[in-house]
Amino acid sequence: MDKKYLGIDVGGTFIKIGIVDDAGNVSMRREVPVDRSGNEPVMETMMKGIDVLLDETGLKASDFEGIGVSSAGCIDTAKGCIAENGGNVPNWSFTSVTAPLRERYGIGATVANDGNCVALAEDWIGAAKGISDVVCVVLGTGVGGGIISGGKLIEGAHGFGGEIGHFPTHAELLMNGEDKWSSHYETFASTGALVRMAQAAGHSWTNGRQVFEAAAAGDKGALDALDMWTDEIAAGITGLVHIFDPLVVLIGGGVSAQEELLVKPVREKVLKTVTPDMAADLRVEAVTLGNNAGMVGAVKYFIDRNSERKAV
Repeated sequence: MDKKYLGIDVGGTFIKIGIVDDAGNVSMRREVPVDRSGNEPVMETMMKGIDVLLDETGLKASDFEGIGVSSAGCIDTAKGCIAENGGNVPNWSFTSVTAPLRERYGIGATVANDGNCVALAEDWIGAAKGISDVVCVVLGTGVGGGIISGGKLIEGAHGFGGEIGHFPTHAELLMNGEDKWSSHYETFASTGALVRMAQAAGHSWTNGRQVFEAAAAGDKGALDALDMWTDEIAAGITGLVHIFDPLVVLIGGGVSAQEELLVKPVREKVLKTVTPDMAADLRVEAVTLGNNAGMVGAVKYFIDRNSERKAV
């Protein structure tokens, strides 16, 4: 019989909860809204959602091998908690995640950054299946990511590795700007950056979807904004390729469905700017697992960590 895990993906708007088996298949997927007012703690919302899922399925917590949580923000994976940067999740900073889950359900739990979980999921059963060296760039309100090198997820000394949205790409802003965050990759490569580029050119679009719709209809202003935006995305990816030498670069986030207007131009620009030896067999593609990636990757992280503990 397949082993079952609870996979959870915490975002700023919804918490996704599903049953994930040891082959990465998702069943009984549910979404519960996050209380944006912050009145109900996110952990309480999460555990209520788990309880409802267990009640609906007639399963007990002991029927599961463990719980894997994917979350926005910086994650202290060793302590099983959210660090100072809780991302776009209300009142999420410094929240303990794994301890309350273990105490309530009596099974093991892990928590990992959502970008890392997307990379793990795609490497497990998605677009990078079986590939040992992968860079994943997740474009959204911010920019997240995950890096797999030599078959292992790079987490760094504190579990914060892979926070590619926060590496500086504009030295003049880093050194001379009042706000050091203004120099970061996500300031120029997020979907919010695309909208700001379009507005700076005199357009009134307020979200990325409007820019893409206008570009698809041939609007020159939208096409120019996308050209500048994909320059920024490709520049960051080129730097990552030169550092990590991956075989596959994956582009995630809702906008990754835009093959012609986003993925294709980024692919062309990256392959043009990386050194020829690295470009020879480099693939730049969109992710394939969509909204299930966080839950699947969270379970893969749990499986891997559990396997490492047993091996010691």
